Amino acid sequence: MHETPAELEQLQALLDRSYERAGVHLREIITPDRRLSADELTSRLTGMCLLVLATVTGDGRPIAGPVDGIFFRGSFHFGSSPESVRFRHIARRPWVSATHLPGEELAVTVHGRAVPLDLASPEQAGFRQALLDIYVLRYGPSWEAFLDRGPVYARIDAERMFTFHMPA
Repeated sequence: MHETPAELEQLQALLDRSYERAGVHLREIITPDRRLSADELTSRLTGMCLLVLATVTGDGRPIAGPVDGIFFRGSFHFGSSPESVRFRHIARRPWVSATHLPGEELAVTVHGRAVPLDLASPEQAGFRQALLDIYVLRYGPSWEAFLDRGPVYARIDAERMFTFHMPA
């Protein structure tokens, strides 16, 4: 968990605001007892969390695909190739939706704007270290060289976020 108390407060406010604005159908499914608090959410979203990320084509068609998601400082982050269709879409139309759905018992959905990150900037040192902590352990020390020469990352600045939790 990388969130500060202030970030947890902001995340809780986002979750509450999103729920208050949700439609009747969604609120019938995500009842108050099936929601996660910001603290509960951040304790579950550690390491790499697979996301299905949707971007939008020039003619308004959604395109969805899997990405590695990292929940860091209260926001989902994801990476891809700088030449990917995904990042070409984001450069023109930054609105995205993403869902983490590891099974029937948990779902986290976010809608917002993808903001590209410069991993070489001092402001991103913590996120860069989080990536190294996850992927060097998984793929070995050469992953840092891969990070330095290849993928680009973005943060989803959420406008809405919904959680669903129902233990099996």
